[in-house]
Amino acid sequence: MTVSDPTLDVETELITSGAPFVIGCDEVGRGAVAGPVAVGMAVVDATHTSIPPGLRDSKMLSEKKRTSLAPVVATWALHSAVGLASPQEVDDVGIVTALGLAAKRALGLLYEQGLAIASGTILLDGNHDYLSPTLTHPLDVRTRVKGDRDCASIAAASVVAKVHRDTMMVAEHAKTPVYEWQSNKGYGSVAHLEAIRAHGVTSVHRRTWLVNHVG
Repeated sequence: MTVSDPTLDVETELITSGAPFVIGCDEVGRGAVAGPVAVGMAVVDATHTSIPPGLRDSKMLSEKKRTSLAPVVATWALHSAVGLASPQEVDDVGIVTALGLAAKRALGLLYEQGLAIASGTILLDGNHDYLSPTLTHPLDVRTRVKGDRDCASIAAASVVAKVHRDTMMVAEHAKTPVYEWQSNKGYGSVAHLEAIRAHGVTSVHRRTWLVNHVG
């Protein structure tokens, strides 16, 4: 095993300690200058004793591999969901609050799938809990630095979120191909920034984020 192989060790420890299930949580699109920010969630419980072959943090996988792995991951997880916050929301409330809104929406989708959210533990990638400030009632949220690398539930969440958001950006590319969203997925590539200078911004762009990118 290499350092890039996620496991269920952390999730198993939490479940053994009393959590009936663990919700892995990861964000995608934080650094983009266009498109929504997405938060993916993948749920595992005591029945999960192995992981899908090839599962990794989405950043460590090719686009082709992520695309083929996403439906496998969605079937493997007890439940999965992706919540979104729009470019306008990123502009209005800032990226951290927008992440919280997207995560809360993902939880709402899990609830609609029948998951008793309040009884589980949420395992959030990183060292900052952006979810709890958005909640009316507190949940058991644990942060995990490099969780997307080490924890299978978080890696699964990252794959689901990445493929979902990329698919959205490819659809937007079909409407306005000049920005080349099919390839850059809304991130600030040279071609993308040059297109903004030449053609201006759209409703898909995060206008407040472009101040430091486009002169």
